[in-house]
This record gives sequence, C-alpha cells and structure tokens, in this order.
Amino acid sequence: MDPRIPAEGMRLGVAMCHGFSGTRSSVMPWADGLAEAGFDVEVPLLPGHGTDWRDLEGRRWREWAGAYEEACERLAARTDLLFAAGLSMGGAIALHAAARRPVAGIAVVNPGLGFYDWRVRYIGAFRLVQRTTGPIEEEGAPEPVGDEGDYSLTPLAAVHELKRLFRAVDRSLPRVTAPLLAFRSDADPVVPPSSLERILARVRSTHVEVVRLHRSAHVATRGAEGPLIVERTAAFFARCAQDPSARRNAIGA
Repeated sequence: MDPRIPAEGMRLGVAMCHGFSGTRSSVMPWADGLAEAGFDVEVPLLPGHGTDWRDLEGRRWREWAGAYEEACERLAARTDLLFAAGLSMGGAIALHAAARRPVAGIAVVNPGLGFYDWRVRYIGAFRLVQRTTGPIEEEGAPEPVGDEGDYSLTPLAAVHELKRLFRAVDRSLPRVTAPLLAFRSDADPVVPPSSLERILARVRSTHVEVVRLHRSAHVATRGAEGPLIVERTAAFFARCAQDPSARRNAIGA
C-alpha cells in the first residue's frame, strides 16, 4: 500500500468513469495504478459502450449516469470514504454524481462540458435527418486495446444525449463542494478549454488543484503522463482522506 494513504485501517474507494464511445481500457492504467496504491477501484462499462455504435444510438444519458452511480453505491457499501474520478464525459458524470451524493474528493482528466463543433447547437434537428457522423480524429491517440467494439461511426442521437448530459451537469455544478483535482492537456482536439473553465467557475469545491499536461493528447490516462496522473491522484486522495473537512463532506455532515 502507498505510504501516503492513512494507515488507521481506512478503506478508500474510487468510482472511475470512462468517456463517450470509449471503454474501461481508456482509464485502466489510472485505475490499476490507484489499485496498486491501495485504493478499491471500480470502473463500470457504461450502457451502449464496448459493443457497437448501434447500441450507443439507443441509449440515454441517464443510463450512463445511473450505471456510474450504481458503482458508487457498491463502493460506498464496502469502503469508508468514496472518491469520484473520470475521463472526458466520464469526468462530467463523476461531477454529476458528486453533486448528488457525498464524496471525499474528485479527480477529472480533460472533463467534458462543451463542444468545439458549433453544429452541436442544432443537434436536435440534425439527428432527425442524419443518423451518424465520423469520430473525431486525434493525432497521437493511443491504439485500441483488445476488443473495444465498433465505433467507426458516431450516432447523432447519442451526441444529442451527450449534450443533454452536459446541460444537467452544468446545472448541478454549484452543488459540488468536495476537493477537486483537474488534469488538462495543452493540446486537446476533443474537449475545448472552455469546458474546464466553466467547471472551475461554477463548482463550490473546498479546494481545487489544476495540473497541466504538456505531452498528452485527450486520452491522457494512456499517454506519456499517465504515471503522473496516477501519482498526483493518489497523493491528492490520500490528503483528502486525512482532511477532517473532506471527511465531513464525504459523509454528508
């Protein structure tokens, strides 16, 4: 166990969420690193993911958020303190859960809350006349690991649900009070900088740290700075576990 984790027998759980059209493999280096440091980590596979883009097409954002919150419930039942973590859309889902339930701390990597493409503003209409679009091309993106399903196309109905999720998360942000650690890649073609700016402006977290990633693409958890993300997250969560105010937040006191 990492010596920075409190030694008085506390069980620390981390519910971790992958991103839109991704799978658990995108965050497994992060999850495995925290598990090696002594955390109990659970990474649910969100509905419509890891299979086929047609499966994603019929899903709703509440299904994604609900699957993550079920993981939170399982972890809360077997640990003393619960932490929320997520990549991209998963970061938004983690924040949404943190607004609804007590957590001791939050860590997000390139969290989503908006889009580069202005056409998403009209996605509700576009999805009625066009079924799919191509995925965002990202130079330097990590190669797929194992069978991650067929997401060579992105269903516009799912993008519409993603937009609805972001709106719900934005409304919930003022209820987020737990300490927040945010990682942001300098060059991210998927999530605009305004997403994290909006999050930081609206949360009411007791403590906020931002770590800039200079050598990472969007899926930074599988990039060159993945070990840094693990190290900084483990240390941050360990400090939260030792902080009386974070503990009070974690039990809803």
